[in-house]
Amino acid sequence: MKIIFFSAKSYDRDFFNASNVKFGFTVTFLEVHLNPATAVLARGHEVVCVFVNDVVNWEVIEALKHQGVKLIALRCAGYNNVDLDAGKKYGIRIVRVPAYSPYSVAEHSLALMLTLNRKTHRAYNRVKEGNFALNGLMGFDLHGKIVGLIGLGKIGLITARIMQGFGCRVLGFDKATFPEIEASGITMATLDQLFQQSDIISLHCPLTPETYHLIDADSIAKMKKGMMLINTSRGGLIDTRAVIDALKTEQIGYLGIDVYEEEADLFFEDLSHKVIQDDVFARLLSFNNVLITGHQAFFTSNAMQNIAEITLQNINAFDRRQPLDNEVL
Repeated sequence: MKIIFFSAKSYDRDFFNASNVKFGFTVTFLEVHLNPATAVLARGHEVVCVFVNDVVNWEVIEALKHQGVKLIALRCAGYNNVDLDAGKKYGIRIVRVPAYSPYSVAEHSLALMLTLNRKTHRAYNRVKEGNFALNGLMGFDLHGKIVGLIGLGKIGLITARIMQGFGCRVLGFDKATFPEIEASGITMATLDQLFQQSDIISLHCPLTPETYHLIDADSIAKMKKGMMLINTSRGGLIDTRAVIDALKTEQIGYLGIDVYEEEADLFFEDLSHKVIQDDVFARLLSFNNVLITGHQAFFTSNAMQNIAEITLQNINAFDRRQPLDNEVL
């Protein structure tokens, strides 16, 4: 079984090589993204392993079929970048890693909240320069605040428990309902109720046609003035231009994002020696109440080990013609 990895970094090689010892697959790591121009590189490989910013559209899947690819293995949970209809048409099966470490993403959401609130990033830089003034560093108690969580899967539920530990009241919205939600102590709400009542809103839902630009001008207008918005899910959940307008009017008082709708040309790369060409992203960087991290919420050693092991287990099941428990249907 030959596997080719696209968008592979040094840490991918380290964790996958370590996990592959017990499987013995032949692996090739490429740093380039998968897209229509690079799909030809998959020739001779039965499995293509991709990440969040690889392009896996109809054109790419058609090209992969011609290269002899039989399986697309996502080393992530989301699959909004994959054309599932094309996969069905060309008989290429698709698997993913539905849960690798929900704690890593939930804890990063908290890190964004605390940093924005208590401005520890700004205080750190001030103190290094010998500036111990407190002006501009005022925060608020999380205790007693209302936190609205959109999406109550594993990450959302863990985030809820964390926020409840801080003494917050948690509102939740999810299309599904299951016993874990009912036993969580979360107050279920409609989206409008959540928008209107929450001091902090954190997004933990997948990107689908239904959730695309869930946070837009209309939904922002329903929110409390000066609220905090956190997104560690998918960039397309937010209409960035509408959020920028809301930051300018102070309708949104704090923004913490680990994802960005047009991140494919930015994140996971060192661009410190270049001029960023994305004017919308550059505008976000200009606000002192905006905190951006480069899609690192998942990035813990625990998560990376789980991602490598589950991805290779998925491939091994395919190789042995066993049921694919993590197949994307």
